Amino acid sequence: MPVDFDKQSYWRERFAHETQFEWLLPSADFMAMLQPHLDRLDPSSARILHLGSGTSDLATHLRGRGFVDVLNVDYEPLAAERGRELERRAFGDVRMRYAVADATQLASGTDGVRPGARFDLVVDKSTVDAVSCAGHEAFARMARGVRQRLADGAAWISLSYSAQRFDDEDLPFDVEVIARVPAPKLSPTDPDIYHWCYLMTPK
Repeated sequence: MPVDFDKQSYWRERFAHETQFEWLLPSADFMAMLQPHLDRLDPSSARILHLGSGTSDLATHLRGRGFVDVLNVDYEPLAAERGRELERRAFGDVRMRYAVADATQLASGTDGVRPGARFDLVVDKSTVDAVSCAGHEAFARMARGVRQRLADGAAWISLSYSAQRFDDEDLPFDVEVIARVPAPKLSPTDPDIYHWCYLMTPK
């Protein structure tokens, strides 16, 4: 029976007992992929949108590099609680922002992300995979919403398990694979599987 990764009820039940978990890669590894793009930003003014923050410690890694104008969003309220707990544990206070928002409704500006807000970088760590479980239209809404939230010169960087995740000519982005990372094998004879890091820049 497939897991309902696109259902809020799944995440509510999971986050009720899960305090920290990383999808696909440790945040430190993802940060290494993000670093060339973070280096172009001024930590004192850059605005970062972290979609599907869940119970990942990615936000604390971003703050550790000096970025505090980070909006961490998830559509399960417990994720915001877990995020604040992780930040407070790491730094002794909470300076980043946490909001309840649906990654497929970013264009509306009615839920967690204020209307007109723009960001210099949008990141997600397999959130696009969870959204895609709801079908192509949900994925397309997410992509259109992210596009509307990007400031001039901004980009979206997404980590996915799928080599075809962004194979869609109708996307409002030019798509580039910036990293391909082998997934761990349970057995040496298992086939090669990769995680993919994509850079999306507006067309």
